[in-house]
Amino acid sequence: MKTSLFKENIKIALGSIKGQLLRTILTVVIIGIGIMSLVGILSGVSALENTISSDFSSMGANTFNIRQYGLQVRVGGNGGAPGRQRERTKINPVISYRDAKEFVDTYNYPGSQNALWFFGSNTTEVKYDNIKTDPEVAVIGANAYFLSNSGFELQQGRGLSNVDVSNNNAVAVIGDDLKKALFPDVNPLNKTISIRGSKFKVIGVLKQKGSTFGNNQDLRAIIPLQKARSIFTRANINYSISVLINKKEMLDGAQEDAILTFRNIRGLNPVESDNFAILKSDDLINRISEISSYLYIAAWIISIITIFGSTIALMNIMLVSVSERTREIGVRKALGAKSITIATQFFIETVVIGQLGALLGIILGVFIGWLLASIFELSFSTPWLAMFWGVTIAFIVAIVSGVYPATKASKLDPIESLRHE
Repeated sequence: MKTSLFKENIKIALGSIKGQLLRTILTVVIIGIGIMSLVGILSGVSALENTISSDFSSMGANTFNIRQYGLQVRVGGNGGAPGRQRERTKINPVISYRDAKEFVDTYNYPGSQNALWFFGSNTTEVKYDNIKTDPEVAVIGANAYFLSNSGFELQQGRGLSNVDVSNNNAVAVIGDDLKKALFPDVNPLNKTISIRGSKFKVIGVLKQKGSTFGNNQDLRAIIPLQKARSIFTRANINYSISVLINKKEMLDGAQEDAILTFRNIRGLNPVESDNFAILKSDDLINRISEISSYLYIAAWIISIITIFGSTIALMNIMLVSVSERTREIGVRKALGAKSITIATQFFIETVVIGQLGALLGIILGVFIGWLLASIFELSFSTPWLAMFWGVTIAFIVAIVSGVYPATKASKLDPIESLRHE
């Protein structure tokens, strides 16, 4: 008996929703916008975190870099009018070849592996026979440890060796996209390519690594350090250093030793602050996580404001529904319908409308997250947690919005309801 009554309530509720189609659609859209903002932002932030984590975890948790600047530029100093403090950006000198080379040669912390490299150009044209690329290839001059310290893996051939670097051999390791551009149907190993007029024999091809924020890591060529320095001769080239430590528990000690070593190379006295930065491979992940937390808060604030509006809208539509169906409620009560039965009918209506809004919001939110991931070349994954929150919030909105209208409907006097016109 109770099952058939519940089915009848569902049938009446769905019929009522269909009878107020325009208002239902508008309410569903309002709820959907709130859920869309939540799911869309959360899925976009999740895609950003996935990309950053995958890119930097490949470097290994035991790697740190020596850079001109860290993730945060320090400020300080006096200037301007007397008695007033003015912030100014601290200018660190570039990491010169002399400084970088001296560090790599002298830093010998147990179990360390030192990589040295620089970007010769990000806009290089590379040729093979009559085929040439657009001027968008990145050329990197590096020592033998660059590939392993940077998390690159080989698809074919071999990487740069210490012999290649010390003898300035004219060899190159190329990325997967560069291989596809120059050698679509040919094995690239031992073929000769031209970079800025210099000939290089291809000795290896890297596995595909993808792009990050528009930076294509597969459209590049890595050549021996000194050979690159003879081709790219601009002033003030900023060199990069990375150190890989075999044991994670020795990482902090290795960093401290690296700081002391590089301070000595820079000739800093004990009272001078560092004019360089040490950056661990997981520092950027932590910084992105901090930024992500603010984005998560923003997503919740935006969605809560929108959902608050949708709660009021849903409550209003249900109150209007109660008012319009006063006579119907009176007839049902006169025929023996209990107050709980009337209340249940209106609760079913609000829950159905809320879940339709959740469905619309989830579909739009996932699409927006996927679209953002595609535009910015991020690693998209289905935001199951965000979808769960979307369904849960829509259900809560329905319950909150339906309490007063359902209570009002269940308390209507059947005699007064039958007189209603």
